Amino acid sequence: MTMPIAALQRFASLLLLSCCLCVLAGCGDRTSARRIKLSECRLSKVAQAVQCGRLEVPENRMHPNGRRLSIFVAVLPANTLSPAPDPLFLIAGGPGQAASSLGPFAMQLALVRRTRDIVLVDQRGTGRSSPLACPAFAPDEHVEFDTDPVPKATLCAKQLAQSGVDASQYTTSAWVEDLDAVRDALGYRRVNLWGGSYGTRVAQEYVRRHGDHVRGVVLDGVAPFSMRISFDVWRTRAQALDALLAACRASPACAKTHRDPAAALDELHVSFASGKDVTLRDPRTGTMRPMRIDFDAIYAALQPLTYSPEAASLIPELVSLARDGEYGPLLATALTVVGDLPEEFTPALFYSVTCAEDVPRITPEERTSGVADPRGRALARRSIEVCDHWPKGSYPADFATPVVSNVPVLLLSGGLDPVTPPPYAAEVAKGFPNSRQVVAAGFGHIVSPHACAPRLVAAFVDTATFDKLSADCIEFLARSTRPPLWPDRLAPLP
Repeated sequence: MTMPIAALQRFASLLLLSCCLCVLAGCGDRTSARRIKLSECRLSKVAQAVQCGRLEVPENRMHPNGRRLSIFVAVLPANTLSPAPDPLFLIAGGPGQAASSLGPFAMQLALVRRTRDIVLVDQRGTGRSSPLACPAFAPDEHVEFDTDPVPKATLCAKQLAQSGVDASQYTTSAWVEDLDAVRDALGYRRVNLWGGSYGTRVAQEYVRRHGDHVRGVVLDGVAPFSMRISFDVWRTRAQALDALLAACRASPACAKTHRDPAAALDELHVSFASGKDVTLRDPRTGTMRPMRIDFDAIYAALQPLTYSPEAASLIPELVSLARDGEYGPLLATALTVVGDLPEEFTPALFYSVTCAEDVPRITPEERTSGVADPRGRALARRSIEVCDHWPKGSYPADFATPVVSNVPVLLLSGGLDPVTPPPYAAEVAKGFPNSRQVVAAGFGHIVSPHACAPRLVAAFVDTATFDKLSADCIEFLARSTRPPLWPDRLAPLP
């Protein structure tokens, strides 16, 4: 569940202004003095300096005198001498993505920063917040087609335990308490929340536990509590892939070039069932490399492409090339889409969350029968099997129940989202009577950074109502369509 976000241009005058306001930003109407000491620092892909600090929290709140964690906080100060007292907190997805990687997106929300601070807090175990780093999961560019996480995860769990880390304490519930501790230590009485993907689960849980501290919420790529991340994403991604292949059949240009891309994928499923030794050109170095590839590797490489409609439009051509023995384009495209994610994502945190909160809610019958899509069944099974070896935390008795609150909530959904489709947001909206859902029909996973959506976010945060939402923007998003498919290597065609 990732979110590619483009950085904005650097403005020297705003840089000078923001540096001058770093001290003044603490002068708003707050309930208490700021207890986190902030100093100038840098975020990746952000040209301006921001203000950063740390807050220590117990790893296990049942043992407050035990191991301590250092939670990283970055504040992008409001560009005004009199900032509003309620900032916007950005909550990253994954689980496993660090909020500090959302710096470029925060810079897109310039309209929010006219009046409010924007705050990024790395979830415990990610980024700069006592990351769950282990040698087993060190980035390795030579294992692009490694589709079995169980050995590395098992080794990582042992390495973390040997270093004194209790991986069972890195759950959504613990994160929500960290987040509220940061809010209090920064001196904010109420906050606005933006959550993306898994971050929407965190935001909802924060409303459940600390709703009196919430002014308004934006949920983008909405994950209901009924969703089991480790299991349900395979169904929705398969549906998105099938819809993409059906769109190719319905496109004269795509259908002419690719007789039946779904059949081509089925051919790959059969021919690579036992794996094959192939030689392909490494897209980063241009050198030829011998590799062992099976269908799971091919299907895993297709998964990240479904998140972005632009990348997904390449799938028919990439599948046809792979069927004809050209695997390099698929590998190169997958690497391009994934981008810096390996550096921004913490696998161990993903397993700490999902093994505690998602896998226990998969029934024995579901584990036995597996996911419905036979193409992804083996990949899903191995992902779930990690939890047989991972320390398991716990969750409150009401954790899996829908949140009910009158807090104003704006829900954004991509019509082509393969992991958190629009019906998920509609399900969550039932518990928020003061809410509105906006569907961007032609967009994928995470809408906020695209087109006019940043203005929608800013307009909602400005008043915590829906009165200022641009009708033209909402109509544009609703009327958007799937990007043209790319039936060959020359150009996209309708």
